[in-house]
Amino acid sequence: MGYMIKKAFLLCTTIWLQYACIGDGDLTGFIRSTDRIEDRYRSSAEWNKSHQPQIIISTEEDYNLLVAADLHIGDTTNYIKFLTHGVQPDIVAMVLVGDIVSGREKDYETFHRLLPDNEIKPSFLLVGNHELYFDGWKHYFRLFGSSVYYFIIKTPSKEDLYICLDSGNGTLGKSQLIWLKKLLENSRDSYDKCVIFNHVNFFRDRHTLSTNPLINELLVLMDLFEQYQVNYVIMGHDHVRAVNVIGKTTYLTLDALVDEMPDAGFLKLMKKSFSLKHEFHSINEE
Repeated sequence: MGYMIKKAFLLCTTIWLQYACIGDGDLTGFIRSTDRIEDRYRSSAEWNKSHQPQIIISTEEDYNLLVAADLHIGDTTNYIKFLTHGVQPDIVAMVLVGDIVSGREKDYETFHRLLPDNEIKPSFLLVGNHELYFDGWKHYFRLFGSSVYYFIIKTPSKEDLYICLDSGNGTLGKSQLIWLKKLLENSRDSYDKCVIFNHVNFFRDRHTLSTNPLINELLVLMDLFEQYQVNYVIMGHDHVRAVNVIGKTTYLTLDALVDEMPDAGFLKLMKKSFSLKHEFHSINEE
């Protein structure tokens, strides 16, 4: 009887851990990267010293970006469809805001093999919690480098600032938060629009026990974004589309692009008439 009770306890614990790790039944949540945010930030900061922020030149004042979240490659059907949209001439860049893969080296390699060359279409990637499974950070860093950086889109009359953050552990950590504050304090006034990309969404519309943001940190960030007039904060993680507006900042949570999602979709972010707008799109729309 004692053996059966122990076995039942272990089974229940296993099921609980499965959903506590990732909340959607993905067993890869059991194996997490040993790297943590301070380590990743130090590696990213060192990488950034030898890599200048990318500047994308738009010959027109108006331009578009495509943004997607939560591809969870293995399967690549929706990813390939997204790339078909992303390489169109009216798109200046693509951004993938985390959970692109689930940490496995073979999935990183699949994603990297299909990704267009930077000369064809610039692509900007974020670390989500799934990137860190199976010690996945070492594969991310080997293939893509920094997980904390910014890029600039320059039009004939203005420049816009796009900041990519690492929230793979649910927190930016002390060093990354200091970097973000200094960047906004020293540089925000030089740019017209400012957009933040982050994997873990601030407003949890689908509750899970995994990778939740820290409340005190969110209060600091939202105050910072209000102070420096951040126009958009674009996130993933929950797999549920949501729009929240606080002050002058619009917070978007994207649909997942994972193949199993019946309503998989992506976002088009548009600079039009010197203002930023957004549209949600289904991956299967004509």
